[in-house]
Amino acid sequence: MKIATALINRTALLNNLKLIKKIAANSRILAIVKSNAYGHGLIEVSKIIQKSVEAFGVARLNEALLIRNSGIIKPIILLEGFFKKDDLSIIIENKIDIIVHCIEQLEILENFEFSKPLKVWMKLDIGMHRIGVQPKDAEQFYLRLQKCKNILLPINIISHFSISNIPHLHVTKKQINIYKNFISNKIGEKSISASAGILFWPEAHYDWIRPGIIMYGVSPQNNKKGSDFNLQPVMTFKTILIAIRKHFANEYAGYGKFWKSNKNTYLGVIAVGYGDGYLSNIPIKTPVLINGRRVPIVGKISMDMTIIDLGINSYDKVGDEVTLWGENFPIEEVASLSNISSYELLTKLTSRVTIEYVN
Repeated sequence: MKIATALINRTALLNNLKLIKKIAANSRILAIVKSNAYGHGLIEVSKIIQKSVEAFGVARLNEALLIRNSGIIKPIILLEGFFKKDDLSIIIENKIDIIVHCIEQLEILENFEFSKPLKVWMKLDIGMHRIGVQPKDAEQFYLRLQKCKNILLPINIISHFSISNIPHLHVTKKQINIYKNFISNKIGEKSISASAGILFWPEAHYDWIRPGIIMYGVSPQNNKKGSDFNLQPVMTFKTILIAIRKHFANEYAGYGKFWKSNKNTYLGVIAVGYGDGYLSNIPIKTPVLINGRRVPIVGKISMDMTIIDLGINSYDKVGDEVTLWGENFPIEEVASLSNISSYELLTKLTSRVTIEYVN
């Protein structure tokens, strides 16, 4: 076993997509692979799933170009649109679709000549209040898009829930109604549901669904695990035990005297730290899995190493495998104990972590 390695289970990834397709059988899948496919490896994940999805969603142009340059020809959508006019020639050349969410983007599209028209999705703000056209301005915005010579018709319409991981919530029903009212009698393709919307709001599946975290086998709902929805964890984050030492009661361990043992024990040192993306604010007592049992982190996490309490009856040895999350140890448990979201735990992994694809 190598140090600080993320094992990515191809079979689990594809099984999750099969389940998602079963849940929303009448929708096409826009697979969200932004932020290095949630830490799972952008190019390799995109290649693994390309026959199981209809399009890819990313946040940055460089992500879109990495996918396109890998040989994938399916549609790619820039979920935040373009940031500057100079990017549009690259976007057109690489046949990338864009979201249009503000007046500044619209004016650029109206006022410049492009070699080819663009396929666009108009972003409607139904309550997230982050990006998107406000409902009061939406009809006029939509009409201007329709008249723009640089845009392919029809105009597609996309939105995003502010909260969708609680079933039957009034605010979500209200947001669905805002969206329904706007799309009425408009012929473009529609999309509003990301991971939680897919699981809990079937009436909002529409033409396209946008699985993100659930594609990777992780629950979008607090106090639930992916397995509660028959999802399989795709990433197992592992490392190895590199040192064991006898530690006595009332002695400190780690930087800054943050932890002192109240008993004699054995401490282990594992080869992972915040330099790998195992965040320094993961608290003491957060467990890791070694030889079938959970043992707690003690002391502050260092850049390259983390100390764990193996217990006085430890039978562990240097070189033993340690699981930080994944198979047999859900990331949702780490998220709950550390008060750090699963999304952040996954996407904070650094380039120092080795990614290996299995099964």
